[in-house]
Amino acid sequence: MRLKFLWPGKTRSPEIKGLQEFYASRIGALAPVEIVETREARGIDERQAGRIKELEAGGLEKHLEGVYIICLTDEGATMTSREFSDFLRGRADGAGKPLAFVVGGFLGLADRILERADLRLSLSRMTFSHELSRVVLLEQVYRALTIIRGRHYAK
Repeated sequence: MRLKFLWPGKTRSPEIKGLQEFYASRIGALAPVEIVETREARGIDERQAGRIKELEAGGLEKHLEGVYIICLTDEGATMTSREFSDFLRGRADGAGKPLAFVVGGFLGLADRILERADLRLSLSRMTFSHELSRVVLLEQVYRALTIIRGRHYAK
């Protein structure tokens, strides 16, 4: 199973960046992993949300060919950690396409990216910052991989 994580912009918080690197390293010990930070729309007034999301979508789209696309959105399906591990196990046994987890910027994802999703996934009914969502996603992928491999992971 090959895993790709895509999001616009770099993680600015050093604490969150440290956690992101920690979990990416742990995942990398269990499966090939790639984190792609695409171009972030900067210098545009937040009132132009559609324009910001469209600009960021352009950078994300370049990395979505030949992958199974999982978009994070608050309107997506929710799963327990065990259900998520079962889902990943099923995808690993599937067509062999890399899994691409797509996290939007602070305004979310453009509709055209969401429409391409093979799965829309919600991490919680609560709202998290886009940077924190990255870490929560990475932690849950790591947890799922440890469940799949039968390894102990703190509950």
